[in-house]
Amino acid sequence: MTNKPYNVLVDLINVYWDDPVAFAEDILDFYPDRWQRNVLNDLAHNPFVSVRSGQGVGKTGLEAVSVIWYLCCRPNPKVICTAPTRQQLNDVLWAEIAKWLESSVVKNFLKWTKTKVYMLGNEERWFATARTATKPENMQGFHEEYMLFVVDEASGVADNIMEAILGTLSGHENKLLMCGNPTRTSGVFYDSHHKDRGDYKTHKVSSWDTSRASKDNIERLIRKYGADSDVVRVRVYGDFPKAEPDTFIHLEKVEAAVMREVYPLNDGQTLADILPNETTLEIGVDVARYGNDETVIVPRIGKLVPFIRRYTKQDTMTTAGWVLNIAQDLMLEYGRPTCTVKIDDDGVGGGVTDRLREVVAEDGLYIDVIDCHNGGKANKSDRYDNWGTEAWATLRDLLHEGEIQIPNDEDLVGQLSTRKYHVTSKGKIRLESKDDMKARGLRSPDRADALVLAFANTGEEALDDDVAALLRGVKVHG
Repeated sequence: MTNKPYNVLVDLINVYWDDPVAFAEDILDFYPDRWQRNVLNDLAHNPFVSVRSGQGVGKTGLEAVSVIWYLCCRPNPKVICTAPTRQQLNDVLWAEIAKWLESSVVKNFLKWTKTKVYMLGNEERWFATARTATKPENMQGFHEEYMLFVVDEASGVADNIMEAILGTLSGHENKLLMCGNPTRTSGVFYDSHHKDRGDYKTHKVSSWDTSRASKDNIERLIRKYGADSDVVRVRVYGDFPKAEPDTFIHLEKVEAAVMREVYPLNDGQTLADILPNETTLEIGVDVARYGNDETVIVPRIGKLVPFIRRYTKQDTMTTAGWVLNIAQDLMLEYGRPTCTVKIDDDGVGGGVTDRLREVVAEDGLYIDVIDCHNGGKANKSDRYDNWGTEAWATLRDLLHEGEIQIPNDEDLVGQLSTRKYHVTSKGKIRLESKDDMKARGLRSPDRADALVLAFANTGEEALDDDVAALLRGVKVHG
C-alpha cells in the first residue's frame, strides 16, 4: 500500500470514526432519512442494534452504508454479512454494497468481488465477506478487535446460527446490526425487542416513516387485508404478528417459508444437479376466466416452488396451452420424466381439464391430469368437512414443519395468512368460504389455492404403478 491511500485512510478513521452519518453524506453521497441517521448514530456508539421495519423503508441501503463505513473507519476490520437465503444476501444486500461503493470516494481503495470486499494490499485482514445463514459454522472462526456482523432479514435466521454469531462477538469493539421485517414471535431477533431489550438499541420503522416506501402499495395492502391484519402489521407498521386464533395458517410460518432455502446450491451448481431422483414435479392450477379473479399456475419441484405465473382475462384454451408449456419446460429443465397437473375442476376449470387430457392423449405426453374438487369428501372425513379444507391443512402442516420454500410474493403471503376457519356442529374443521372472505373485504385467494393444489395429497401415491399408468390423463380426485 502506497503512502497516499494509507494517509487518506488515516484521515477517514480520524474524521469519521464515530460519525457514520457524515461519512454517508460526504463519502457515499447517501443522505439518510431521520430513522437511518438515528440507527447509524446508535451503531457508532453501541455494540448491539436491532431494527424492525415495514417494507421499502431503505434498510438495505442502511446496511450497505454501515458496511462501507466500518470498513473505512476501523483499522484491520472484519465485517460479516449474512441473510437466510443466498438470493437475499447476494442479489439484494451484496448488490447494494456494490452500488454505493462504485460511486463513492473510496472505490479505489476497496475491491468488490461476489463474496468479499477487501482493502487493496491487505486482503487477509481487512475485509467484508458474505456468508449465507444456513449453518452455524459459517458464522464461526472470525476473531478481530474490530468486527461487525450485519444480519439482514434477521427474523428469518435460525436461533442456533444467531447464537453462533453472538458467541463470536466477544471483543470490546465488536458490533451487531440486525434488520428485518418482524415475522416471527420467537428467537433472538424477537427477544432483542422484548426480554433482551436492555442489551440492544432498538428501532421500529413504519413504511409511513419514509418517503422511500410506496404509499400506493401501503394503501393497497391496507385495503386488501385490513389495517389490523398481520400482513399489514408486519409489512407496513413493523410490528410483530399477533396470530389470531381463528386464522388457519399463521403469517409467521408463511414468512419463514419465504426465507427458507431447501436446496442450497454451491457455485456452478443447478437445481437439476442436486435433486434426488425421486423428486416429483407437480403443478397446481386455479382457473379464472374474464372476471377480476386471477388464473394462477404454481409449479413445485419437491419442496421448492420456483415461481408463480398469473393471468387475467384469458380463455380456458389459452390457459391449457400455458399449463402444457410450463409443464414441458420444467420437465426438461429439471430432468423429470413425468409431471402431475392438479386443477381446481369446479366451474370454468373443467374446460382446462378436458383440453389438457385431450392433448395428453393425442400427443402421448407423460403428464398426469388430476381434477380436484374443494367441496368433495375429505380423505380424513372425521376431521375435515371437505377436501378443500384438508388440502389447505396439508400445506399448513408442511409450513409448520419447516419443510418447504415459497416465493416472496406479497399477495401469496397475504392470501395464505388471512383465511379463517371454524368448527362445524359435527366437530369438523371447515375453511372460511370465499363469499365470507369477500364479505370481509378480501379477494378470492387464487394464488394460495394454486399453491395448495401443488402440494395437495390426491391419493395418487396409493395407486399401483400399473393402475396409475392406465389412469394417466383420466384421473378424478376429491
